[in-house]
Amino acid sequence: MESLDRRLFLRNLSLATGALLSSSAWAETLLKKGDMKIGYSAITWGGKDEQAMADLASLGYKGIQLRANTFGPYRNKVSELKDALIKNNLKLAMFSSGNVEIDPAKFQSTVDTHVAHASFVKALGGSAFQMTNSLRQKGTQPTVEELKNLTRIMNEIGKQTADMGVQAVYHNHMNQWGETPEEVDTIVQAMDPRYLKLLLDIAHYKQGGGEPQDAVIKYKDIIHTLHLKDTKPKDGGGYKFVELGQGRVDVSAVFAALDKIKFKGWGVIELDGVPDPEKSPLICAEINKKYITEVLKYPV
Repeated sequence: MESLDRRLFLRNLSLATGALLSSSAWAETLLKKGDMKIGYSAITWGGKDEQAMADLASLGYKGIQLRANTFGPYRNKVSELKDALIKNNLKLAMFSSGNVEIDPAKFQSTVDTHVAHASFVKALGGSAFQMTNSLRQKGTQPTVEELKNLTRIMNEIGKQTADMGVQAVYHNHMNQWGETPEEVDTIVQAMDPRYLKLLLDIAHYKQGGGEPQDAVIKYKDIIHTLHLKDTKPKDGGGYKFVELGQGRVDVSAVFAALDKIKFKGWGVIELDGVPDPEKSPLICAEINKKYITEVLKYPV
């Protein structure tokens, strides 16, 4: 009898353990959908950052990207801007720090500017800033050595800001050095991952000739943040950035790739400007939220 009771006990224990593991796996599947944190860039509001914070808070966004335009007015009263973030239940997901110069005469001023911005980010409770460049001349392409030189300077900036616990990231961008997938790859390969990481803008990468879902997999070890937006051809030529799901970017494939690599950083929705005159920044933010939550079934 004891042997039978023992066998029953062990069988029930095994079933219970299996059920517990299944429940745990099921819970992990649900949680995995929320691994990436969704933020929103204030750039669409054209400098009206207080309105941007209020609008984004009303839609339930939890993170915001601010730009260097906030540095001048708030550098000596950081607590006011930090209080506004706290009031709106927003974290500083990313900070736009501006251009990196390669002119040796501008090296120290460039480094000093970004280090000062990093200190500002730290005081606001943030932990990362992005760098861009205005180096591309119309009709010309940078050489591999020029791209490596740009990256060396960004590595040095990142080395200095790492000491204060603020991560430097490079933002790929149209009409800059780093426009095409090949240029982005040269920059990434020259990065010192201890000090510099990648902000992958999925619309800029698509417009530059690449597939951002492939870039997510390729650069999985160095991606820090993403800019989430879409792009489509403009009447009369050229292109324009639009809300998610309105253009040529396979956003669902990007999210699937992010899920595959178990990405846990910020995905910042960004629109450089309102794509259609009848819309407002708030309406665009609503459209983007609806796509994220209703089409992709992803929490904001």
